[in-house]
Amino acid sequence: MPEFKRKNKIVSSIRKFNRGFSLVELVVFIVIVTTAIAGVVGALAWMSGHSADPLARKQAIAIAESLMQEIQQMPFTFCDPDDPNASVAVGYGNCATPQNNLNGPSPAGESRYGATNPFDNVADYGGFIMPGGGCASICRIGSNVSIPGLTAYAASVAIVQAGGAAPFAGLPADAVLRVDVTVTGPSNTRVMLTGFKVRYAPRV
Repeated sequence: MPEFKRKNKIVSSIRKFNRGFSLVELVVFIVIVTTAIAGVVGALAWMSGHSADPLARKQAIAIAESLMQEIQQMPFTFCDPDDPNASVAVGYGNCATPQNNLNGPSPAGESRYGATNPFDNVADYGGFIMPGGGCASICRIGSNVSIPGLTAYAASVAIVQAGGAAPFAGLPADAVLRVDVTVTGPSNTRVMLTGFKVRYAPRV
């Protein structure tokens, strides 16, 4: 084969492999890159918008745990501790102020925030809410002064009898209380803790 023909063949082959992108390939490439960038930007925007969520949930859990501990440390007796029969009662019927009302404090004048007539029994917390009762936000026990930084949170307590059914089937219905503490906060945060209080010391 003459030399110039062989060279022409080589040049022709090189040209075939150096054509670059076609218009269709370029369009497909642009679409893929644009989609990838949009996905990354969307993920970053979501992370930015939800970056405070874990902190709000942590704070809600801390409030709920604190309130639950406070409630579970209270006496669970037949009578109000200030009742004259509190130390001798063998049932609610022996009390002037029995503690079987789970819808609010008994006597009604008791307050979580009062120093002279405070909550003194688990049952007093039934139906309790914050804000409420003189507290404009979340407050410490014994004070109706709001804790700074917690104005976006709210707490509520529900108490029901839990005896007579598993795992407390061997106990009377009124000998066990189920305590549900619910706390809500920013970014639709909602936390609920459940605890139980067994009446092991019915008299003061």
